[in-house]
Amino acid sequence: MDAAVTDENFLAYLDRHENKGLLRFLTCGSVDDGKSTLIGRLLYDTKLLFEDQLATLSSDSRKHGTTGDDLDFALLVDGLAAEREQGITIDVAYRFFATEKRKFIVADTPGHEQYTRNMATGASNSDLAVILVDARQGILTQTRRHSFIVSLVGIRHVVLAVNKIDLVGFSQEVFGRIVDEYRAFAADLGFETLVAVPLSARFGDNVLEKSANTPWYDGPTLVEHLESVAVEDRAAAAPFRFPVQWVNRPNLDFRGFSGTIAGGRVKPGDAVAVASSGRTTRVRAIVTRDGNLDEARAGQAVTLTLEDEVDISRGDIIAAAASRPQVADQFAAHLIWMDEAPLLPGRPYFLKIGTRTVGASVTEIKHKIDVNTFQKLAAKQLNLNEVAVANFATQDPVAFDPFRELAATGAFIVIDRMTNRTVGAGMIDFGLRRATNVHWQALEISKASRAAMKQQKPVVLWFTGLSGAGKSTIANLVEKKLAGLTRHTYLLDGDNVRHGLNRDLGFTEADRVENIRRVAEAAKLFVDAGLIVLVSFISPFRAERRLARELLEPGEFVEIFVDTPLAVAEARDVKGLYARARRGEIKNFTGIDSPYEPPENPELRLEGGVRPPEELAEDVVRWLTEKGYLA
Repeated sequence: MDAAVTDENFLAYLDRHENKGLLRFLTCGSVDDGKSTLIGRLLYDTKLLFEDQLATLSSDSRKHGTTGDDLDFALLVDGLAAEREQGITIDVAYRFFATEKRKFIVADTPGHEQYTRNMATGASNSDLAVILVDARQGILTQTRRHSFIVSLVGIRHVVLAVNKIDLVGFSQEVFGRIVDEYRAFAADLGFETLVAVPLSARFGDNVLEKSANTPWYDGPTLVEHLESVAVEDRAAAAPFRFPVQWVNRPNLDFRGFSGTIAGGRVKPGDAVAVASSGRTTRVRAIVTRDGNLDEARAGQAVTLTLEDEVDISRGDIIAAAASRPQVADQFAAHLIWMDEAPLLPGRPYFLKIGTRTVGASVTEIKHKIDVNTFQKLAAKQLNLNEVAVANFATQDPVAFDPFRELAATGAFIVIDRMTNRTVGAGMIDFGLRRATNVHWQALEISKASRAAMKQQKPVVLWFTGLSGAGKSTIANLVEKKLAGLTRHTYLLDGDNVRHGLNRDLGFTEADRVENIRRVAEAAKLFVDAGLIVLVSFISPFRAERRLARELLEPGEFVEIFVDTPLAVAEARDVKGLYARARRGEIKNFTGIDSPYEPPENPELRLEGGVRPPEELAEDVVRWLTEKGYLA
């Protein structure tokens, strides 16, 4: 009987534990504010540490600790060797703990400015933020930056944990001053709840239990607030959204679409639409490994089968037919830049939103935001850890919801096309109206027709190389030879274009990117007219030359690398530009204080400075003839 009761109690305990609510939160703030120590204290006070862990902690505290003879709770979370050696947090560390009332997953995020990207990663999956402030230091720049990012990613519940209150004598005055300053700063950040708690993570004051050292504080302890704060599930209340991750076709008799529901709920028989095509159908079944479901909701991974054969592939969004997401190829968004190399408008990147990855670029930085004053500042580029509002253009239309309505379909990351590194994170504000108001006008005379009339194959001959490499000389000779063959050509020269189309641009990296983007678009129009276009530009960056190539159809872009050594180019410098650059009179000069990225696989490589320009021009014409461009 006793055993049966014990088993029954144990099962009841498991059931109660299984059905507890889950709160995801992060700790953030400036470096050395005690984030890792606080999490270690939470694990210790909630008795989730085993004896061997406590023994290891005691040993590590003697070896790496910073708290004298006391246990250094930060070492429970700082697991990387570099973190222990330096006494800082570098990576995001996730820990689980539970109380009688709730389960918790906490993300310990780094405070150093250079690891802000890691902090943003931890914030993106959290419902609440515990922002720590060292009572001795007060509100710092990184405190403000993290608070702003917390607001950007949609967290609406914040705890201001004024830590190390013991080191200021448990002063109510210090606590009140910090809280007042923070509330004034955060007034416009849109937080629904903001609870301030004076605590000492090292000694446990006001963490789990009320502290006798702060009789003037009558609010909840940190854990009491975490147990009771009401966090709504916005995704469950949103319209149905299902980003397709995989087309599930194990045999000829089954075709389903697998993924995780991003928003809302769905039942068999519900009317749904494919966002990109607008095609509508109904849900036939909700399939899982454990059997079919009568209903599925946000957060569940399922496979949907549909009543009709509909063209759907990875990256598509299946949505409620009566409430569909926006579909556009241009939108405005808040952007956090996370890379050492600056963001440059016009430079091509990959943009990943949900399960869809498309080519994209920033068309305009509307303004960047000063995280201390919220002042809007003009900007031509975006540097590491800066936040801006920018307009994006994608190569193909994408489906999305504004981030404030549904984070899962309104958030995206920006990926560097060369390194595949994540360089930015964004939150969509709204689609741009011009994306839906401007349409391609159907024309009856095609590019092929124009080319046929000229009896040639339209192509861009893109001459790239250092200043003084001989690009313009060779391009001019090639055009003369083509004219002698009665071919229709046009030459776009770097210096000439800067007198008109690009006269407003300078020579910063951002302006050079825009310079090449405009020229590439102009060259595309000439190709559409059926011409052979010769482009002679330094075009130092591979990313922009790739952008030009991708604007055109296969075979319409020929990269010609005029490979002249820097010493030769500098020796033939009749304008004296290299000499002025070496004296510091010209900034951002390619080959001196601005890099040139040589082509990796050009269609043609010409040895400038080795053979005369006339022979090199003849090589180009011969190549065009052999490849059928002049047939």
